[in-house]
Amino acid sequence: MSFSCSQSLDGSFPPTPAEDRPGSQRLSWSNLLQRLTELNGLSHRDAADQFCRSETGSVADLSLSDSDSNFFCYPPEETLAAEVVALITESLHNASPLLCCSKLLIPEHLMQIISEELLHLAVNEPCGLRGALIELCVDRGDQGSLCEVDRIAVDPTLVPTFHVTLVLRLESSGLWPKVQKLFRSGKPQGSPRPHSPLRLKSSFRAIRRKLYSSGELLIEECC
Repeated sequence: MSFSCSQSLDGSFPPTPAEDRPGSQRLSWSNLLQRLTELNGLSHRDAADQFCRSETGSVADLSLSDSDSNFFCYPPEETLAAEVVALITESLHNASPLLCCSKLLIPEHLMQIISEELLHLAVNEPCGLRGALIELCVDRGDQGSLCEVDRIAVDPTLVPTFHVTLVLRLESSGLWPKVQKLFRSGKPQGSPRPHSPLRLKSSFRAIRRKLYSSGELLIEECC
């Protein structure tokens, strides 16, 4: 006795497979295409979300190079320079006790010149301006004596790649030359307490030294 391929041993017939029904096949392809479209959209959104989340270490995005990550997660150099100049301005405003004056006056365009010079000095650095360690000094005019006002690490979490010394100068008509003269004559008794303001010149000196290469020293006069 022979059996057909579609007939079971008890004489009953198995149910028709789902793939043999045209309606079910069309429904499966439609669901599949819709699912693929949804997954494709999610993958693009996930990739966009991971650009800056990888900076905190919560998500590791292996598809991005270091340069791509820096581009999306770090501010532009101009924005960073503006933040550094704001710190420099604050340090100068707080420097009056160090310079023995009531107030330190800053020329209108001095901070803009400093910002442009910092961007110029950082242009070829591997980490840009983020790798700068800035030493802020004021030349008081007494035979080359410098007063260190502040030391600023642009990015404290980063090992500095270059050192910049900004040497600002006082106007010669300020009070400091008179105080020098009193010291040299030996007339003052104790520390003088001047109350007149001092004014910075619009010109300064910038000295850059690369910290990853010996012999790389650059001195520029800016005005």
